[in-house]
Amino acid sequence: MSNSQPTRITWLGHATVLVQTPRGTNILIDPFIAHNPRYPQNFALPATIQYILLTHGHGDHISDAAPAAKKHGSAVVAIYELAEFIAGKGVQETIGMNLGGTVQLDDVAATMVDARHSSGAQDEKGVHYVGIAGGFVLEVDGGPVLYHAGDTSVFGDMQLIRDLYKPEVAMLPIGGHYTMGPKEAALACRLLAPKVVLPIHWGTFPPLKGTPEQLAALVEPGVKVERWNPGDEYSA
Repeated sequence: MSNSQPTRITWLGHATVLVQTPRGTNILIDPFIAHNPRYPQNFALPATIQYILLTHGHGDHISDAAPAAKKHGSAVVAIYELAEFIAGKGVQETIGMNLGGTVQLDDVAATMVDARHSSGAQDEKGVHYVGIAGGFVLEVDGGPVLYHAGDTSVFGDMQLIRDLYKPEVAMLPIGGHYTMGPKEAALACRLLAPKVVLPIHWGTFPPLKGTPEQLAALVEPGVKVERWNPGDEYSA
């Protein structure tokens, strides 16, 4: 069974992505808006965003989580400790989960999977332990399986993500320095076997030098690397 309308994925710069399902569920991943130099300034978020998903606690992934949740009436989904941290910022509804767990978000089954990265949240009181980094597999009812890797290096157990969930569309960091670059992301593609790669976490700051063109030159035939810019929408 498939929906006549596609699932829409809009890149909002860095690792911030808006997923909109055919049934009207809006999911914002890793909101970095106010201080994101690549956020498309003319882009208006939907009035209602049912869910905000956080991959880890670094400021360039959660800095706008609480303001966005309050403005758009969102429940924030994150690893347990990070969900508690966000609740402490005045967010009324949070869903704490952990690696390997799945939560049903209306017509989307969201599973938290491994990532290889550090995680910590900073505020005026200092640095806080907020669990560990992860990624999300999103199984859209009647639609595609999406994978947002968060911040990560390549790791062999990406093959387990392939075996278990068979993601069709993979949102992978490619900038390097803080995450994997194009060389490592190409290996991630071999492990995950997606049909389409949507590159994220590149070009935001000078150290993030990896580009979609570099990745496209390294992936195996049959894998499409989307050359997109902030504000662009991909339909799956």
